[in-house]
Amino acid sequence: MKRCVLNILIGLTCLLPTVIRADEPKAPASVKELWADFDPRKDEFDAKVVREWEKDGIVYRYVTFHIGTFKGKPARMAAFFAFPKGAKKLPGLLHIHGGGQRAFLHEVEFYAKRGYACLSINWGGREMENAKEGDPNTDWGAVDPTQKNVPGYANLKPGEKYLDPFESPRNNNWYLLTLGARRGLTFLEQQPEVDADRLGVYGHSMGGNLTVYVAGTDDRVKAAAPSVGGSGFRTEPWPLLPQVKVETPNGDVKLFNATIGFESYAPLIKSPLLWLGSTNDFHGIMDDTYRTGELIPHKTVRYSFTPHMNHRFTPEFAVTRPLWFDQYLKSSFTFPKTPDSKLVLATEDHVPELQVTPDSSQTVADVHIYYSADPDPRARFWRSADAKKNGDAWTAKLPILAVDQPLFAFANVVYGLKKEESEPSARPTEKFAISSMFHTTVPMELQRAKVVATDKPDPVIDDFSHGWRDWYLLEAGNPHHWEFSTRKLTDPKWQGQTGQRLALEVQAEKPNELVIVLTENFFRFYRGKSQEFVAVVKLNGGTDSQNVSLARGDFKTIEGEALSSWKNVDLLSLRAYYDKGG
Repeated sequence: MKRCVLNILIGLTCLLPTVIRADEPKAPASVKELWADFDPRKDEFDAKVVREWEKDGIVYRYVTFHIGTFKGKPARMAAFFAFPKGAKKLPGLLHIHGGGQRAFLHEVEFYAKRGYACLSINWGGREMENAKEGDPNTDWGAVDPTQKNVPGYANLKPGEKYLDPFESPRNNNWYLLTLGARRGLTFLEQQPEVDADRLGVYGHSMGGNLTVYVAGTDDRVKAAAPSVGGSGFRTEPWPLLPQVKVETPNGDVKLFNATIGFESYAPLIKSPLLWLGSTNDFHGIMDDTYRTGELIPHKTVRYSFTPHMNHRFTPEFAVTRPLWFDQYLKSSFTFPKTPDSKLVLATEDHVPELQVTPDSSQTVADVHIYYSADPDPRARFWRSADAKKNGDAWTAKLPILAVDQPLFAFANVVYGLKKEESEPSARPTEKFAISSMFHTTVPMELQRAKVVATDKPDPVIDDFSHGWRDWYLLEAGNPHHWEFSTRKLTDPKWQGQTGQRLALEVQAEKPNELVIVLTENFFRFYRGKSQEFVAVVKLNGGTDSQNVSLARGDFKTIEGEALSSWKNVDLLSLRAYYDKGG
C-alpha cells in the first residue's frame, strides 16, 4: 500500500512543472511564428498629408501614417512620397534609410524621375528635411526602436521600451522597425499612383538589414536590393578568425538567431534580390553576405561588390540597383546571369587559378579577378590577378606566399550599357558590374591539392602601371579633400620590414603639401588599438619629379607617438588634409 501511494506522489510532482509552464506566455520560436499574427493591412491607416508641392513634373508629399498601437499608445511614421504628376499604376518603391540618417528627398525624387512612385520612411525619427516648426514627425509612442535605444537591436528581454513582459523577439528593435516598414508597403499599395502588384524595397546599411527582414516576411515584395546590410550569422565566431568579437544578444542566443538572425529570413525570401556590397565593409560582411545568400531558395539572386571599398560604391556597381528594379518591376532591362566561376587548386604548375565564364548574352567590357589570403574580410587586401581570355572564359593564376593560410577569390564582370545611367549617390556611368560567387579554401585543401607557394615578397608597393587599380579613391575631384588609400601594406607580400623606409616619387604642378597616413590595426581590434600615424611632405612643384623617403619614426600620431613597426600597418593613405583631433 505504501508503495502505491509513493508512486502516485511521484507522478504528481512530475506533472506539476508541466502545468506551470503551460500557463506561462510562450515567445515565438521562429520567423513564421513571430509574424503569424501580424496583418500589415488590418489596422486603420489614417494617412495624412502634412505638405504637398510640385517641381519639374514631380509631385512631392510629406506624409504621416499610423504604424500600430503599442502598450496602449499609437505610433506614427513620417515619410516622403513622390511620383510623376498625373501618373497612375506605377511600380512602387520603399526606401529604408540607414543608421543615423533620415528619409531622403533625393531618393524619392530620383526614382520618381525614373518612372516610379517612391516612399522614404523616417524610421529613425530625425528631423525631416526642410521641416517647419510644428511639423509632425515619426513618433513611436510607448516603444523606441530608434538609435536612441541602441541596446534594443540585440535585445530579447522585457523592459520599459519593449513590447512583451517576458523574453521575446518582439522586444527587439528590428521587429518593430520591420513592422513599420511593412506598413510602408501598405501605404504604397493604397495609393492610386501605385500598382500594388509591383512593389520593391531597398536600403543601405541598417536599411539593408531591414530590406532583408521585409523581403523575408512580406510576399508583396516583388524585388529587393539591400546594400551592405542583411548578412547573417552575427552571433557565430568567424570560422577562420575566431578571435573576432561577435554580437552577443541580451537573451537566449538560439531564440535570437531563429527569430532575428538574417540567416533565418533568407530561406523565406521569394522575390528577386540584388545584394550590393563593398568588399571591405565593416557592416555587410562580404563572406557572410554570400553565406546568407546561399540560403535563399531560388536562383534570382545577384551580387555586385565594389573592390577595396568600405560602405560605399563606385558608379558601375551603384547603378545596378535601379537597373535591378527596372528589370523586375518595369521589364525594361535584363541582367546577365551570375558569372560561372571555378577555383582550381590541382593545376599542372601547382599554382591555384580562378576560371570565370561570364554570361555573353551582353557585351562584356572587362573581367577583374581578385584573391586574398587574409581571413579578416574588413581589412584584407584584394590582390588583382592578371586575367587572360581563352574563348568565352577568363583565367587568372593566383600565386600565394604560403600554404598554411586560407585562399579567397571572386571576380567582377563589367558590362557596357546602351545608354548612360545614374544613381542618387554616384556619377553617371556607361557600365555596370556584377560579381561571381565567392570562393573560400582552407589550408588543408591547399595542401591536399599539392599547391606550391611560388610568390615572393616585393618591396615595390606600386609602380602605377595599372593606374590606381589597387587603391580606393575618395573625393578624387576635390582638390582640398581628396584621399587615395590602399590596403597593400597589410598583405605580407608588401609588408614593410625592419630597416626599410617608405619611398615615393612624386610630381606636383604647384608647391603643395602631401599628407601620408598609415593606419595601424584597421578594424583589427583583436590585434591592438587602431591608430593613425601621419607624415607631412613639402612638395616643390614643377615639371620634375621629387623623391621622398620616410623612416618609420617620421610617422607620428596626433599626440606625437612614433610608429614603432611596419608589422601592423593595414592602410596607406595619400591625402590632401588631415584633421583628426582638431
